[in-house]
Amino acid sequence: MGDETQHLVIVGGSAAGISAALALRRHGFAGRVTVVEAGDELPYERPPLSKALAGGEHAFLHAILPRQAYAEQRITLLPATRVLALDPDRRAVELDDGQTLYADRVLLATGVLARTLPVPGAELPGVLTLRDVRDARALAARLRAGGPVVVVGGGFIGLEVAAVAREAGLDVTVVETGAQPLAGPLGPVLASRVTALHERAGVRLLTSVSVTAFTGTTHVTGVRLTDGRMLPAATVVVGVGVRPDTALAEAAGVLCEDGIVVDRHCHTSVPWILAAGDATNQPHPHLPARGRIEHWDNAVQQGAVAGAVLAGVPESHTALPYFYSEQYGRTLQMYGRPAPGDEFVLRVEATNVVDPVDPAEAGGPADGGFLGFWTRAGVLIAAAGLDRPRELRAARALIERRLPVDAAALASPTTDLRALAKPSTAPGPLAARLRSRPETRPPHTAGTSIASSKEVP
Repeated sequence: MGDETQHLVIVGGSAAGISAALALRRHGFAGRVTVVEAGDELPYERPPLSKALAGGEHAFLHAILPRQAYAEQRITLLPATRVLALDPDRRAVELDDGQTLYADRVLLATGVLARTLPVPGAELPGVLTLRDVRDARALAARLRAGGPVVVVGGGFIGLEVAAVAREAGLDVTVVETGAQPLAGPLGPVLASRVTALHERAGVRLLTSVSVTAFTGTTHVTGVRLTDGRMLPAATVVVGVGVRPDTALAEAAGVLCEDGIVVDRHCHTSVPWILAAGDATNQPHPHLPARGRIEHWDNAVQQGAVAGAVLAGVPESHTALPYFYSEQYGRTLQMYGRPAPGDEFVLRVEATNVVDPVDPAEAGGPADGGFLGFWTRAGVLIAAAGLDRPRELRAARALIERRLPVDAAALASPTTDLRALAKPSTAPGPLAARLRSRPETRPPHTAGTSIASSKEVP
């Protein structure tokens, strides 16, 4: 796209926003690219904020790109600048410093905001969320000062924080409103294996209970629960989910329903505005229904599609959903998204069967790792595992190719998943692409480029 007079504005220096900016250049866009970022830091990777919290700022603050890369790619970065309004009729982007940017197209990569609890004491010092680097700095300082720590919410962020705090030797309690942490994304069988890591480490898990108030005067000192218990707390981390940041989109007349509604090409209901990343509500071939995917890998992939589309290349976002979580030095990975009614298959290792009568309670590998699969009509839909990257790479190929699989074969530890994924004839374009796709480290151990998807090898 060789028109140097074109100007594209990206709102948000997030993974999706920076990925889109790089994709614009990669696809030959010759015009101006401006990224407006509300934070005053160089755009950074968010996964390490919880995964590498204990290592100090050098461990959890990693720039997506080095500063010089923006100049090299001819990307104008406006840090510490907020977009106040978008005017599709004037094609104007109003900034809080008084500037008005005129843009041919705008990409919203505004991400999500942490939810808080509407209970007394929620504003007390020491009651924190973990969404940005300021939160991470505050939490790291609180953890250095000691416990006890109460984590409200047994999702991935909450459990990652609990693991960091427990490894630092602090007293940790996790409060979860549901019957079991992680049962939603992982199902009860795999969720029980992840939570067992925390129980063995000494974390107290309180389930089917919620918070009625945070207590204290100058700072938080306790957490009152619905069952009447009072938990002592020097620090509270609230990890009860996020909500999409749709304020700008809604004010500009963009259709929003549990996120910014987009198609597979990242178009919104307003032709002048595209959107990508955690804030989007998208159709996806690997989702059972339209929805949001709140993970780094999806933001990078969808951002790259948005950049291509803005550059005039009609790509669509169909990449297999992927995420990883690190707890106690162990790596949990998952490909795909199961739906209610999918058949779950646990791969039981013969070396450590606790109860051969009940496969749902059978042991798994002696080192605590595991593999689980979800199938639908005989086709593999999703797979998850703890410290099983090689098998999961093979499972990814099976999911992407929608190859029929036998549940008994998946369950058997003698089945070579890589053999199941191998095509019976010469590889086609998709197979060749899967073979050539690079495997890289997770964000906090990788280099600075996000040109390719980041995975745990």
